[in-house]
Amino acid sequence: MSSMTKSKYSRTLPHAHAATPHIDRRSLLNSSIVGSLAMLVSACSGRSEANSVTKTSEDDAVSEPDRATIPDYDQWQLSEAQWRERLDSQAYAVLRREGTERPFTSPLNDEKRAGIFACAGCGLDIFSSETKYDSGTGWPSFYDYLPNALGTKTDYKIVVPRTEYHCARCGGHHGHVFKDGPAPTGLRYCNNGVALVFKPA
Repeated sequence: MSSMTKSKYSRTLPHAHAATPHIDRRSLLNSSIVGSLAMLVSACSGRSEANSVTKTSEDDAVSEPDRATIPDYDQWQLSEAQWRERLDSQAYAVLRREGTERPFTSPLNDEKRAGIFACAGCGLDIFSSETKYDSGTGWPSFYDYLPNALGTKTDYKIVVPRTEYHCARCGGHHGHVFKDGPAPTGLRYCNNGVALVFKPA
């Protein structure tokens, strides 16, 4: 590089550097986070609207069974103190606080005998072994439930709406239902094993 070229760059480079605005890294990070959150909210809002317009068998199931069809309904409307006394800590966390057990931890995931899967809270029969299948998710999964056994509601805990289901008698949380199950319903009732007890045929 010639001395003339060096001289030219030594004169212009400081001016160019001075003209460059100072970038606050914290401001840049905050603006990126805000932008990302805005995009996420927009996307989720679109999904929520689409979900409310497009009715499927899963959406149509969002309801509560007639209490008159549920045996001993009034006897199982217990206080939280009574549930704490009745349930162990894991069952309480799932059934009464809508928690989720770790996958592949429930022995019921591998249960293949004929029988009935009932609510661990109140004993109401919820699923028949005839509708159980291996979903590969690590939780006991079923493609249908027994009549009047479940109530459902929309869950927004992860922003994107999901259909949560619970015992129709005691209100205990069991899991969520998804639209990726086998025929004939095309649904997957993904259940926490700790929320169930198995009654062999």
